[in-house]
Amino acid sequence: MPALIAGVGTATVELLERAPGLDALFVPVGSGTGAAGACLAAAELAPNCRVIGVQSAQAPAAHDSWRGRALVERPNRTVIEGVATAKPFALPQQIMRELLADFLLVDDAEVRAAQRLLLTSAHTMAEGAGAVALAGLWSTREQYAGKRVGVICSGGNASEAELAEVLRS
Repeated sequence: MPALIAGVGTATVELLERAPGLDALFVPVGSGTGAAGACLAAAELAPNCRVIGVQSAQAPAAHDSWRGRALVERPNRTVIEGVATAKPFALPQQIMRELLADFLLVDDAEVRAAQRLLLTSAHTMAEGAGAVALAGLWSTREQYAGKRVGVICSGGNASEAELAEVLRS
């Protein structure tokens, strides 16, 4: 798992090299490896950047484990595949407990709305997991108005059926 965390952390390294001076970075959380990698990269390259994890409220295992500082399992009721986890992992949780500034939960409907916004306004196709971080930013947009904020959009594997659902909702 350390190699996976390091590997996914390279996306944050590249982002921080291209956009220095970010005040916050929103990252999707499923198992937590991507968020852990983002935390490590930001701690090294942008220590003043707040890394904020975002997970589906319908699958809150990682969120609840982070908040409670102990690994807990939760039912997985989300339709957002890339963040559909019921059991947290120890190493990402350890890193996130130390370095993650905040952890938000968003409803699956908010994730679908973020997918639609990406698709229609930014012409970016994102699977649900790729839009969850934007949903988190959108839910706190007043707090971050006027700030330099990055969003990790981590997947474009949306099926035709998923995209049709996004456009219908």
